[in-house]
Amino acid sequence: MAEQYMAGVGGVIASLLGFVFLYCSSLIRFRGLKKLNRAASMGFPKKNRVNKTGKSEGVGTADIIIVGAGVAGAALAYSLGKDGRRVRVIERDLNAPNRMAGESLIPGGYLKLIELGLEDCVDEIDAQRLLGYTLYKDGKEAQVSFPLEKFQSHVAGRTFHNGRFVQRLRKKVASLHNISLEQGTVTSLIEENGIVKGVQYKNESGQVLTAYASLTIVCDGCFSNLRRSLCYPKVDIPSYFVGFILTNCNLPTKNYGAIILAHPSPIVFSPISSTEIRCMVNVPSEKVPSVSNGEMACYLKTQVAPKVLPELYDSFISAIEKKGNIRIAPNKIMAAAPHLTPGALLIGDALNMRHAITGGGMTVALSDVVILRDLLRPLHDLSDASTISKYLESFYTLRKPMSSTINILANVLQKVFSASSNPAMENLQHTFLGYLRLGGMFSYGASAMLCGLCPSPLSLAFHFFSIAIYGVGRLLLPFPSPKRLWDGAKLLWVASSTLLPYIYSEGIRQMFFPLTVPAYYRTPPKKDPKRNFMH
Repeated sequence: MAEQYMAGVGGVIASLLGFVFLYCSSLIRFRGLKKLNRAASMGFPKKNRVNKTGKSEGVGTADIIIVGAGVAGAALAYSLGKDGRRVRVIERDLNAPNRMAGESLIPGGYLKLIELGLEDCVDEIDAQRLLGYTLYKDGKEAQVSFPLEKFQSHVAGRTFHNGRFVQRLRKKVASLHNISLEQGTVTSLIEENGIVKGVQYKNESGQVLTAYASLTIVCDGCFSNLRRSLCYPKVDIPSYFVGFILTNCNLPTKNYGAIILAHPSPIVFSPISSTEIRCMVNVPSEKVPSVSNGEMACYLKTQVAPKVLPELYDSFISAIEKKGNIRIAPNKIMAAAPHLTPGALLIGDALNMRHAITGGGMTVALSDVVILRDLLRPLHDLSDASTISKYLESFYTLRKPMSSTINILANVLQKVFSASSNPAMENLQHTFLGYLRLGGMFSYGASAMLCGLCPSPLSLAFHFFSIAIYGVGRLLLPFPSPKRLWDGAKLLWVASSTLLPYIYSEGIRQMFFPLTVPAYYRTPPKKDPKRNFMH
């Protein structure tokens, strides 16, 4: 009861502090707005853009070209095709992806699948229901259950093999007659008088082709070779996920993943089929051992395996020893910094990335698809690229509730979970687990954000400051002393210095004051009664 009272008081104080912080930050943001606008109006790099030429063979005109047929591209193509658009999708490789990213879809993302009419894509791929996670630290545990009581029984998270899911999405795309899905590598955007008119690409036989459309949407993933033409990319790689598949074992709680907060690395386990469990070990970028010479296997056996749950230990060791089972993928963080470009738009991981520890990437992508589909629905004429581009600028503000909440939560948690050698961070980890164990509105609110059911930046700020103040209260009990006061001050400093840079990178104004963003009020251009471009 005392801890709940303390957390409640912390919440009130957090609200007051948050208001002061946001007010001051908004003034700073406002004063710097002219400088930011000047920077945005500077000359933009022309990499991966070419002028319109006649040196390549044309393949016809569509309403919309989509570059990439991953989760974002395929879902968007299907949605636009269902709305009657003529869509050309160009994907560099139409074979099933073989990657360990994109294997977790949280409940918020599943709801977006339903909105798009794609919920059956998680059927027939041996997908596993995900109802939450259990966090383990120093012999203690805290269960984070997704708040699904108000939803129908089929609503839950899903975990699966990414390639199976993507192929199901592509099959839905191929079922629509007004969508052309082809394999090819887009090498550049075709530009004429500052307006993107289409793309130049190489097909499977190496032939250089051009395709034209009123709007080109680039969603070619985290390794995008076109993003520099459409945004100001600043990619950070704080860590790598070392992944491998475990067999012949079960997690302690059915339908729950497991996250072990261990030193030197947090470890994540989640089922990806009825017989397989994906293990991902977070390793800082500067300390990644080599796989080829056996250093990685040695690191996993000596440094990580002793922290693994006993029921998983034998399978963990067997998985490490299995030849070719260990894979490494970078955890990339990139805030969205789009450059308004008539005739083109950037979405998905090509635009925005966050740490993969919460599995929220596909949910952000699907949320973006829903928003973009709804923005495009009233547009019957896409030919006026400049007007359409100005109207679609609102997309970057409308996406903020979901994207910024999941981005910040993922990036902050990876930083907190990965710094167990820092005493203040160690205190913050224990505080977070204690906060979750309080139950009620405390764990409910945190888990709702974690699973994408409460996409609210204000709620995120409230809970984070509540956690920090709750942690200070724990440190000061049973009575304050100089050392405890100092430890509490350090915890507050570490918590703030961890959270605030990510808030700033996401855009304070767009996150907390969207009504002050002019683009928020953009309405669809008026339809010309003499023209109708819907087919």
